[in-house]
Amino acid sequence: MVSLSWYLGVGALLFAIGVVGIFLNRRNLIVLLMAIELMLLAVNMNFVAFSHYLGDYHGQVFVFFILTVAAAEAAIGLAILVTLFRNLETINVDELDRLKG
Repeated sequence: MVSLSWYLGVGALLFAIGVVGIFLNRRNLIVLLMAIELMLLAVNMNFVAFSHYLGDYHGQVFVFFILTVAAAEAAIGLAILVTLFRNLETINVDELDRLKG
């Protein structure tokens, strides 16, 4: 049987990969959004692991709310990305300073 520490270790590894993805690639907006989503899913995995370990299902219910907000955030982020690409013809984060008024 897999213990709680394995789930927490995998969650920490996924979160670390997300942080590294943010710090190493600051140019591509799609990769930044994917790294943020990976960090959010790592936190959700820890919620589910603790919820199962403690025998309390409130953490799993909380994950459903987090996933709903994450889906809305991803949809809004992709909509902003499409609008930026239409206006600037690039998704390079360094080029976003041209949007200043």
